[in-house]
Amino acid sequence: QVQVVESGGGLVQAGGSLRLSCVVSGTDSPLSRMIWYRQAPDTRREWVAIITSEGTTNYRDSVKGRFTISNDNAKNVVYLQMNDLKPEDTAAYYCSVFIGMDNYMGQGTQVTVSS
Repeated sequence: QVQVVESGGGLVQAGGSLRLSCVVSGTDSPLSRMIWYRQAPDTRREWVAIITSEGTTNYRDSVKGRFTISNDNAKNVVYLQMNDLKPEDTAAYYCSVFIGMDNYMGQGTQVTVSS
């Protein structure tokens, strides 16, 4: 049974940094695509960053230059390094992974940025 567990969220002041981790267990198959989403209260979930198994990355415009997505294939862990955090980054952050065509998402980790 595949499990996706995010961690690393918390409360930070504007300008601070956090590193989110996403551990995928219950599978020996490689992750083909890994995506970080976020959802603030009363808003739609939006994608934040994506990385493919080939290492190609992409970011939504509002986080470019501040966030970095990476992964450790050997450990099946996906990271999101977030620097220069802003109050508008406050949201629950979710990790979504594809194993083949199957998609799995975790329960999320809360990030709160105070001004």
